[in-house]
Amino acid sequence: MSVVAGFDPTEIRLSDNAVNKLQVLIAEEENPSLRFRVYITGGGCSGFQYGFTFDDNTAEDDWIIEREGVAALIDAMSYQYLMGSEIDYVEGLEGSKFVVNNPNATTTCGCGASFSI
Repeated sequence: MSVVAGFDPTEIRLSDNAVNKLQVLIAEEENPSLRFRVYITGGGCSGFQYGFTFDDNTAEDDWIIEREGVAALIDAMSYQYLMGSEIDYVEGLEGSKFVVNNPNATTTCGCGASFSI
């Protein structure tokens, strides 16, 4: 398990908007041990897709990103595809959602939920 303290191009960052929304969601769940899991799965229209869930279990190979009392978990396989990314929370005409601004993605689909490298 690794704790990411600073930020460099190989690391992953949580935006201010993501941190603020996660603080609200975790407070609503009344479970301060919840962590935000970000992961990559095969599928989607571009080859890979992002997944988000809450988890109160940390695996031995998880990377932990902590900021302002919020922790995100990323498994080792997903971490390699997310290096240098920013996890953000956006609100727009299509609704509100967590998104990944991934500099490694060479193509993305129209909805932004899937990508290829």
